[in-house]
Amino acid sequence: MRAWQINLQQQLGGGEVYTAFLTRALARHGVPSTLVVDERARFWGGLALAPDTEILQVARAEDLMPRLPRERSWLLGHGPLPACLLADPLHLRSAVAHMPPQGRNPRAYEGHDLVVPVSAWVLEGLQALGAAAWQELLYGVAEARGLAGGELRAGQIYDFDRRKLRDRVLGWIYPALSALSNTDSYRKRPGLTLGIVSRLTPIKQFPLQFDILAPLLAQRPAVNLEVFGAGGYASVRDLKRALHPMNAQVRYWGYQENVAAVYAGLDYLMTGLPEKEALGLNVIEAQQCGLPVLAVAAAPFTETMIEGESGFLYRDPRADGGKDFMRVLDALLAGKARPDPRRARVHLERFSFDAFADRVGRLVGAVRARR
Repeated sequence: MRAWQINLQQQLGGGEVYTAFLTRALARHGVPSTLVVDERARFWGGLALAPDTEILQVARAEDLMPRLPRERSWLLGHGPLPACLLADPLHLRSAVAHMPPQGRNPRAYEGHDLVVPVSAWVLEGLQALGAAAWQELLYGVAEARGLAGGELRAGQIYDFDRRKLRDRVLGWIYPALSALSNTDSYRKRPGLTLGIVSRLTPIKQFPLQFDILAPLLAQRPAVNLEVFGAGGYASVRDLKRALHPMNAQVRYWGYQENVAAVYAGLDYLMTGLPEKEALGLNVIEAQQCGLPVLAVAAAPFTETMIEGESGFLYRDPRADGGKDFMRVLDALLAGKARPDPRRARVHLERFSFDAFADRVGRLVGAVRARR
């Protein structure tokens, strides 16, 4: 059996890292992958794919149709499958749900034979829609790339959309300007250092979050915020606008290959707002690296961290204007002990590669039974 994994994203994010370790987990159970990717995506060669993975580049999903075998095959989308693939009942049509269905297109998973949730929050949404959900949670793997002792320099902060004239022009100009203006390597500053380590995408809702929190953080000059990650022009613009009240406390470092070194240089990871988040690979990666997390006390973060052991939870700032967040922050500034998430061994074990591969093995068994 071969898995035809379809991931047509053009930018590298958590879903693409997830795709890579899924190829390895499937290979452990004798299932090689054909990975169908967008021909404009240039990052796949840098990810740790299973050695037997075949990469098939396409300009659009329809180009895959004549390449598929004419016997029943396993199609596995990362997100909902394209309509052209759903229209062919010959194949087993499945998807990994990397986003919670809540608040999204309720018909996105119609026509799928099997939808695999990455968390209980996602499963709840799939069940509410009546989707054909696999009942076990797949979760993910805490696998931070790089080495904790590596050097960090400012990288690209924008993911330019080459279809837009503005982004094409900025894509020519910005790298040269960035190289001239960002010559320093990262050094942790005195005080308490919080970090964003994430693609800067709308689902994280960072601008909305910091519209509330930045004016409060500006009143605590001993707090620094380091932003590691890249995003579209509008996402970066909106985040910078929201962070303007505490601008002197913020630095932007752009995309980084060495994520382990990023985690090693922070005191706490800050998540975005919760409801559009499915799992948060950065949350489980940070804990595996010993970095505690500050997160809103809501799913999925209440699944992926333990209050007091792997970080601290606080009330949604949209509900209380950030008062509970400041309660937690002031306790940290007053010397509250910083937890080491690596001591929560039972909690972290579910995010090990071996545990993930075991779950994938049960999924493979379910798929083989359906073929």
